[in-house]
Amino acid sequence: MIGWLQGHVAEPWQQGNRCGLLLACAGVGYEVQLTRRHWELLPPAGSPLCLYTHQSIRDDGWTLFGFGARHERDLFRLLVAVSGVGPQMALALLGTMPCEELVRAIVQADLRRLCRAPGVGKRTAERLAVELRGKLAESFGAPAAAGDDDLLDGVAGSTDGDPGPAASTREELQLTLTALGYEPLEISRALRALGREGLDPAHDADAWLSACLRWLAREAA
Repeated sequence: MIGWLQGHVAEPWQQGNRCGLLLACAGVGYEVQLTRRHWELLPPAGSPLCLYTHQSIRDDGWTLFGFGARHERDLFRLLVAVSGVGPQMALALLGTMPCEELVRAIVQADLRRLCRAPGVGKRTAERLAVELRGKLAESFGAPAAAGDDDLLDGVAGSTDGDPGPAASTREELQLTLTALGYEPLEISRALRALGREGLDPAHDADAWLSACLRWLAREAA
């Protein structure tokens, strides 16, 4: 695997939404994809440049993705490990905001900020928060922000002290809504919101399900 390259900028390139450069290293030119933010800050042709790289090997070819720092490459690798997040989406996320801001957005489950990246929808943003929050908080030392209890509890899957239905009803609702395609974070947020709005915890699962579906439909609108 090619993990690092040292050379000179030979030629920046752009193909549709993808951008990168040809990096000349000891007589060999490597085509490397970059985030748009990195590409726009490239030094002039002939300038020395070092890149940490991630090598993707697929049946249709090999691709190199380049990053100015190791922690950016490590974050890229965590992103592409999430179901539904490919290399281009990971580059879009890293190109939309600085690495530190992206880590903070995931750890704090800031879905609105994550959805600013091209191609990232609400479901994908929720999946990023659910799957990466713990890993990023541990690896990058990003603390959860005060005031984000609704989102963070949903990401962590916690129900302690939550307003909402009885435990047996909650379990049935989670199974039903998951089968309908909703993510754990969406379900947790709906249950908490409805509980705080005063929906009677004694209502049966059908009543809670109808209310959840209405709330989720409003949020998606």
